Amino acid sequence: MTWVYDAKLYDTKFQASCRVARLEDAGVASSSKARYISVFQTKSGRYGVKMLLTHDSSESERRSK
Repeated sequence: MTWVYDAKLYDTKFQASCRVARLEDAGVASSSKARYISVFQTKSGRYGVKMLLTHDSSESERRSK
């Protein structure tokens, strides 16, 4: 499993939550095998979005060949 972070940071938690909702509506969670999407806060007080992606065993086998 791998954490993938969205490239943009937001000033409010609401803005980051809206980004999570857009990703879920767009089907990013189902198409990229995202197991978990959440909002996190940085030390500076800004908010970001992160996704926990799962890897297929067949996908990792293709990469090793």
